[in-house]
Amino acid sequence: MRDPQLPASRVLRPLSRRSPASPTSPAFWRSPLRGPWFTSVLGVVLLVGITVLFVTGLLSYAAYNPGLDPVNDKTPDKGLLGFYLFSWPTDPVWLYRLTQGVHVTLGLVLIPVLLAKLWSVVPKLFALPPARSLAHALERISLLLLVGGGLFEFTTGVLNVQLDYVFPGSFYPLHFYGAWVFFAAFLTHAVLRVPTALRNLRHLRTEPRPAPAGPDSRQSPADAGGPASAGRPAFPDVAASAEGLVSPDPAPPTVSRRGALGLVGGGSLLLFVTTAGRSFDGPLRETAVLAPHGGPEPGSGAAAFQVNKTAAGVGIDPAETSEEAWRLVVTGRTGTVRLSRAALLRLPQHGAALPIACVEGWSTSDQWWRGVRLRELAALVGHPDGADVLVESLQRHGAFRRAALRANQVADPRSLLALHVNGEPLTPDHGHPARVIVPAAPGVHNTKWVARMTFGDL
Repeated sequence: MRDPQLPASRVLRPLSRRSPASPTSPAFWRSPLRGPWFTSVLGVVLLVGITVLFVTGLLSYAAYNPGLDPVNDKTPDKGLLGFYLFSWPTDPVWLYRLTQGVHVTLGLVLIPVLLAKLWSVVPKLFALPPARSLAHALERISLLLLVGGGLFEFTTGVLNVQLDYVFPGSFYPLHFYGAWVFFAAFLTHAVLRVPTALRNLRHLRTEPRPAPAGPDSRQSPADAGGPASAGRPAFPDVAASAEGLVSPDPAPPTVSRRGALGLVGGGSLLLFVTTAGRSFDGPLRETAVLAPHGGPEPGSGAAAFQVNKTAAGVGIDPAETSEEAWRLVVTGRTGTVRLSRAALLRLPQHGAALPIACVEGWSTSDQWWRGVRLRELAALVGHPDGADVLVESLQRHGAFRRAALRANQVADPRSLLALHVNGEPLTPDHGHPARVIVPAAPGVHNTKWVARMTFGDL
């Protein structure tokens, strides 16, 4: 016979703790952290963060001017998904540095939040029956696409940032199409779940806290720091969303829900501190220990900033860039001219302070460039008012050995065929004998080792 003073729950609990082997049973998932409040907080953070990621991703797509020329368009079969609303501007000069820096850094910072969110809803992936209604079926489908798409997008993004090109194809179409699948699932899921999530947060914020536990009572999840008790939410909306998340037999809590959120936030902060510095110079760059372009600058003067590709790495033979061998071929309406580096130096020289910003999220501060304005080269071949231009490099392989620039980019007086940087001739790794530098353009459009420029409508 049991002690009449001992609560029945304490007598029966050991039997209930024999968790079923199948993850399709709610009792299989015993963490007391799971619940509507924890999931809703993470969901609201992701709602804001992923929306910013999607918008800045579209801006990165626009920065390539994909409507200008097929050479710029890395997603040729995109159809309506590749809508293109405007030509990329040249002001402010730090525009792409900002938008792409936010896109990549925020993507890294959200990784702990995404993983915690997926962990918090994993019981729903195994819930049976698969669909109780049309709305429930749509939610389950969106959840599967959301999980798969999220993991795919964040994984490919991290690999690209780390310069690990191990994709089964080009990063650009994979990430582009994956982003649309992911965001469509995310939007569907948000429409179905965000109203309930916001009600949960509002209700749980105002829910009365339970009375202090007596000597014979077990500590509830709310006492452990969570705002709701396990399994018996105080509000109908909370009860509905708790189904499938709150364990019917939670294990003893080892950390509060607020403590778990602090752990997630700490992980995000650590990723921010160890990666964001690659978008700055000086001591801040040295804090980016988890990014390829972190650490001290590689040199001074003309070599005082980072590079993605070296001359040797892309197969540039020093003999090709010698004063005797190298000629720039410029073609336009009135014909073709061939210019040596000495001939380019005899043309009017102009300077501009411009940064370089790459799709991987790293950037430099303004470097001082000096060379010939692109619009003056256009005028040499019959385009006094400027024109589109196709720029081709000595580099023979790679997706960006050619790039097209719009007329507004060519016409900007700060757009140069640079011959010097920071008061010294270009180094081989920075594009000697000549490279393009354009304000606010992605780094891959600032073509190095320029061999040919063709002006005209593209």
